[in-house]
Amino acid sequence: MHLSTLTRLQGANRALIEGSVSPAGYTLDFADEPVLVKGFRKMVRNLEYDVAEMALTTYLTAREHGAQFTALPIFLVRDFHHGAVQIRRADAGLTAADLAGKRIGVNRGYTVTTGVWARAALAQAGLDLTSVTWVRSGDEHVATYAPPINVVQAPEGRSLEELLLAGELDAVIGASIEHPDVVPLFTDPFRAGLDVLRGTGVFPINHLVVVKDSLLAGHPDIAGAIFDAFAEAKRRYLEQLRADSGEKKGQDKTLTAVMELTGSDPLPYGIEGSRATLEKLIDNAMTQGILTKRPEFEDIFVPSTLDLRG
Repeated sequence: MHLSTLTRLQGANRALIEGSVSPAGYTLDFADEPVLVKGFRKMVRNLEYDVAEMALTTYLTAREHGAQFTALPIFLVRDFHHGAVQIRRADAGLTAADLAGKRIGVNRGYTVTTGVWARAALAQAGLDLTSVTWVRSGDEHVATYAPPINVVQAPEGRSLEELLLAGELDAVIGASIEHPDVVPLFTDPFRAGLDVLRGTGVFPINHLVVVKDSLLAGHPDIAGAIFDAFAEAKRRYLEQLRADSGEKKGQDKTLTAVMELTGSDPLPYGIEGSRATLEKLIDNAMTQGILTKRPEFEDIFVPSTLDLRG
C-alpha cells in the first residue's frame, strides 16, 4: 500500500527517504514540498497527505480544533531555542525582564513551536509574557484558532528584520536574522539550552509524525509499522553519528552534545522517554493561550503506540 508522505530530509529519516528502510507492508511516497511549513498547512487544512511530519504545537492546536489525524510518538526534530530570541546590537546587555511592556516579533504565527519554546525561555528568565505585545508576521495554520488579545499583526509588506532595525520592535523570535547589528538576547544560547536539559531533563521537541485517522481506522497495523520504520532509520543515524569523530554542525552537533551530556539516546521515540518534555510543552501551550483544555496523552497519540519505544 502506497502512502503519500510529507517529511524533510535529515539524519533521522535519511534511511527512509533513500529507501533502505520502509514500513512493513507499506511504501512511503515522499512529496516534493520545498517549504516544509507549507506542507504543514496543506495537511492541517486539506488533509493532503497520508503521513506527515508536523510541528508539535501546530498538531496540538489542530487536534483541539477537530483535525482528522493523530500523532505517533516519533519525535523527529528537537532543538534548543534560546538562540531564536534576537535584539539589536545597540541593546546588548538587556535581560529578558527588560522586555516587559515591549513589542516582540514572532516569525509566522503565534502558535509556531519555536515561538512557544522561546517564550518559555523568556518567561523562565523573568519576563511576564502577558505584558508583551506579540507581533506575528503571518497567520496561523489552524484557521479557526484565535490568538490572545496581546497578539497583533505586523504591517503588511514589512519584515521582522526591517521592523527590528527600525526600532519598531524590541526583539524578534524565530526570524533567523543575519545582520551585523542583530545579536542573540541570551549571551550563550547553546549553553543555556544545555543547562535547561541538565536541570530539568527537557530537550525541546519541534516535530512529530501524524497519520490520517481514516487510515488508522482501516489499517490497525499501520501505526506500528510506521513507528518501527522511523525508529530503525533513527537508530542507523545515531550509530553513524556516534562513529563520526569529525567536527559536527547543525542538528548533528546538537544531538552529539546531548548524547555526551545525558549518556543516552538524544532522540527517544515513544512517550516514556519524552514525558517531561511533552508535559512542559503542554504547560507552555496552556499558559501562552494556545490550548484551552489540557489534553491527555491518550487523546493525542494513537492508543496502540502509547507503550512503544524506539
